[in-house]
Amino acid sequence: MTEAEIENQKLLFNRWDMSEVEIQDPSLIRYVNLHAMIVPHSCGKLAGQQFNKSNMLIVERLINKLMQTEQNTGKKELAIRIVRDAFEIIHKKTGKNPIQVLVEAVENTGPREETVRLKYGGINVPKSVDTAPQRRVDVALRFITDGVLQASHKKKKSVSEALAEELIAAANGDTRSYAVSKKEERERIAKAAR
Repeated sequence: MTEAEIENQKLLFNRWDMSEVEIQDPSLIRYVNLHAMIVPHSCGKLAGQQFNKSNMLIVERLINKLMQTEQNTGKKELAIRIVRDAFEIIHKKTGKNPIQVLVEAVENTGPREETVRLKYGGINVPKSVDTAPQRRVDVALRFITDGVLQASHKKKKSVSEALAEELIAAANGDTRSYAVSKKEERERIAKAAR
């Protein structure tokens, strides 16, 4: 590589190349954003409009979801360090690009069907509906971070290790993953409400 190519190539955490990541699910291509940033911190530039979060880097969205717990509220540097360490663990265990593992985990844990409540004459009736792609990404990230919190809270396992294990299991579609099991539970309930 020439020096100009090295300068033009921006790597996440100065290590992971985002140009080699592929999104298999065509409905999520628009909502899983992979534009290159060295550090995933947009400083709230994308918070102005309602659906502008789909323009945010998927790794930064994961970091922001990790900050929505009692222990990590407002601690973005801590959350960035957790994700960076988890990516190192993922690369050591699988040998794959950890951003690709994250994208596969989001594809595998976003529910395709959910239920809504309809009222007919004072009676609540569940009705199955298709899930919008942006909501699929939001729910997938929430399931992943909830699983990480449960696996690491008051346990010997660090948050980085828990995140790495959850992402690897979710990317493989393993039902022992909290996120995959919650997705299957939601889809099972929706199937019963058809």
